[in-house]
Amino acid sequence: MNIEKTIRSLTSRGFTVKHFATGAEAAAYLAEEIRDTEVGFGGCQTAADMNLYDILSENNKCYWHWKSDNAVDAISKANEAPVYITSANAIAETGEIINIDGRGNRLAAQVYGIGKKVYIIAGTNKIAPDFTSAVERARQVAAVRRGKDFPFNTPCKIDDKCHDCRAKERFCNAMLVLMGPMFDMAGMEVVLIDEAMGY
Repeated sequence: MNIEKTIRSLTSRGFTVKHFATGAEAAAYLAEEIRDTEVGFGGCQTAADMNLYDILSENNKCYWHWKSDNAVDAISKANEAPVYITSANAIAETGEIINIDGRGNRLAAQVYGIGKKVYIIAGTNKIAPDFTSAVERARQVAAVRRGKDFPFNTPCKIDDKCHDCRAKERFCNAMLVLMGPMFDMAGMEVVLIDEAMGY
């Protein structure tokens, strides 16, 4: 894993990049940057590992279906918020950011929102050498691990590998590749953390 190359590649593609040694440092930075606004969260184990919802809720109105009794309403409000927090299933050293999703809310929030600011927080464990290996990591590591959290009957739960299945409860229904920041957004910032975080 070459963090310097990854930062150069992301920057050359137009992403803003911040780099921190620990999740606690990254959380403190985000708490200072994001104040007096509404913040949406996508399904994001990294944010959970960082306790980011509680930290940002001190100075913002936050929406996260993981923290709500009404998941559908929370997802809708999260996607409409001017700030959105998510992670990546993989980041290639060549600068592509890959996410796989079942519902599509995380993907939609990353690709559209006039004036929206998107923060993609990720541990350096998510970095892969190139685009092909990043896609492989997203499918065979992140998605398979996330599948263990769902009460679904999918073949990946049996042998810990993606089968590109056609199971009724399949949760890998779309893959997004960000190759650069989207038009009309206030910004897309990648926050890299020198810790293994999330899946």
